Amino acid sequence: MANPGGFTVWLTGMLGAGKTTLAEYVAARLRQVGRNVEILDEETLAPVLWKEVGDSKEDRLTIGRRIGFVADMLTRNDVCTLVAAVSPYKSVREENRRLIGRYVETYVDCPTEKLIQRDSTGKYKKALSGEIPNFIGITEPYEPPNSPEVTVHSDTEPVEEGGRKIFQALLNLGYVTVDELKTITGKRMKAEPMPRRGAGKGARGARPRPARRAARIAKPKAAGKKRR
Repeated sequence: MANPGGFTVWLTGMLGAGKTTLAEYVAARLRQVGRNVEILDEETLAPVLWKEVGDSKEDRLTIGRRIGFVADMLTRNDVCTLVAAVSPYKSVREENRRLIGRYVETYVDCPTEKLIQRDSTGKYKKALSGEIPNFIGITEPYEPPNSPEVTVHSDTEPVEEGGRKIFQALLNLGYVTVDELKTITGKRMKAEPMPRRGAGKGARGARPRPARRAARIAKPKAAGKKRR
């Protein structure tokens, strides 16, 4: 089976949106057809690649560039690379698109209220109470992509549907073959024209998302404080 070469699927979205789950789902199926696959998960890479880095905007840009550097090396060596990282800023994601070339931006979208409700780590609760400063989506903005190749609404779509969308985009771009997807999905999928980037409406919630509304919902009201 011919190998069309490496690529990077860059899964971006807020903490807890389901990026790693989706990356693992896609990776397992690419391995079924003999592809070399690596997952670059920011939680796993952090102790090694940016242990000394803080959480300012400049620090987060540095983290995005370091992940992009590794993803580019893997992609150039025919590795199917799946990045699971909040990567909140459009500027560095676009830098990595230009650097890597064979790049599939995947926005894993989930309303902030849902993320707070289903948070098992307690990080959103701590961020809302002020225990964790500079938290993306609460006190710092998350900038959703305007025209990603793939948008997955993880609050309403199962991981299988998110995976199908990613595989369709990979086929459309020529990064996987029809035969590979026949083995993966059991169906003979057809390539479809990709929409021109920047055309039409952007992804749902494409404005920067500091979770002010979610914060108002989740935060207890200060006792005795009157509005003037």
